[in-house]
Amino acid sequence: MLFAVKTLLFLFGGSAYVLLELLFRGRSHYSMFLAGGTCLLLVGHLNRVKPKLPPLFRALAGAGIITAVELLTGLLANRDYRVWDYRDVPFNYRGQICAGFSLLWIGAAALVLLIHDPLEKEIRRRITPSAQGDS
Repeated sequence: MLFAVKTLLFLFGGSAYVLLELLFRGRSHYSMFLAGGTCLLLVGHLNRVKPKLPPLFRALAGAGIITAVELLTGLLANRDYRVWDYRDVPFNYRGQICAGFSLLWIGAAALVLLIHDPLEKEIRRRITPSAQGDS
């Protein structure tokens, strides 16, 4: 069951990220689906491994995770800069990440931290067979 829950969370995160890109940029890439799913799982896990950390610090840690996933995704899937290109953006690293988006990821991480646990709970509720045999 744990694998199914994590898979559904991954699919949700990937789909949500691609949808956001389609809404704001008008295009996306399969690597963004993979990055979005990975980010949802990793950032959401902060609620379990660092529950006593104040929410702002968890959001900052989450932004660091998202930035690291973006960098890794960029280095693997965006070598030709066809997916995104930050080379002309101030404070960029190799055109793959930049300070401006890293700041934006604080808000994204805060949102993930808010929705992850209730979403996981709802997924578990829906895929766990009820004791009464209801469908």
